[in-house]
Amino acid sequence: QVQLVESGGGLVQAGGSLRLSCAASGRTSSNSAMAWFRQAPGKEREFVAAISSIGFNTHYADSVKGRFTISIDNAKNAMYLQMNSLKPEDTAVYYCAARSDPYYYTDWDDYDYWGQGTQVTVSS
Repeated sequence: QVQLVESGGGLVQAGGSLRLSCAASGRTSSNSAMAWFRQAPGKEREFVAAISSIGFNTHYADSVKGRFTISIDNAKNAMYLQMNSLKPEDTAVYYCAARSDPYYYTDWDDYDYWGQGTQVTVSS
């Protein structure tokens, strides 16, 4: 089993920045692709960003491209999401997810492990 714990959420003004972290423990592997998803109140959960563990290829939702950056640090068993130029529509609970193989996908159900989420609130 793999446990994922997100941190770094909070309240920020529009235009500000936050850095989310996802700490992995348990039977972790450096061959795990990882991703961020989010769910805003009253909306469906949506894909935000993903990264493969081979080549560290990344993929972003159009809504965050150019503003968010996903990265992983295998030595620390951690994944990060640097969020810049935040907008009120970025307000959501952000979840990290991990797969048991190196290739990323954009669907929640394609991942094997999920964290409990961290709240991000962007005020206008």
